[in-house]
Amino acid sequence: MAKEKPLVDRSPVLTRHVVLVGLMGAGKSAIGRRVAARIGARFRDADTEIEKAAGMTIPDIFAVHGEEEFRTGERRVIARLLDGQPMVLATGGGAYMDNETRALLKEGATTIWMHAELDVLVKRCAKRGNRPLLKNGNPREILAGLIGSRYPVYAEADITIDSRDEPHEIAVNAIVNALIERGDMVR
Repeated sequence: MAKEKPLVDRSPVLTRHVVLVGLMGAGKSAIGRRVAARIGARFRDADTEIEKAAGMTIPDIFAVHGEEEFRTGERRVIARLLDGQPMVLATGGGAYMDNETRALLKEGATTIWMHAELDVLVKRCAKRGNRPLLKNGNPREILAGLIGSRYPVYAEADITIDSRDEPHEIAVNAIVNALIERGDMVR
């Protein structure tokens, strides 16, 4: 009687950190969690980690310390998160706009721009009231301005994935396939 061969784990393994960048409402956290679950990797949300480190909410950090101090703390937290085993990390919308943070991410991770159209962003952001940048004005106009200034910088990311008003699994599949194609994930 032939011996049965042991099962070989064929789960994909990240060879590099995967960092999702893009505007608020693009689905970085929701899709990032699903990507991590699909491939058996850790997931971290930079905003949640910043709040833990500061002992304050992000709106409170902005109100008390201002955006410049927030970005400094954000950069420190992201650097700490990148110092370890490869994981999936969702960043805040402004993280990639900071030159130092962007350089850190380009060096230590594969960056994925979650690209979303204005109507999708407006619809998603309307569901949550904790967006400091949308507090002082018309959210559609603010988001349109952010698209104009940030999309050219987000376009520097290694991979671009369209985040549409469709099931998240479509974007998850696109990300996993792109990571395998790039060699950032192996089976």
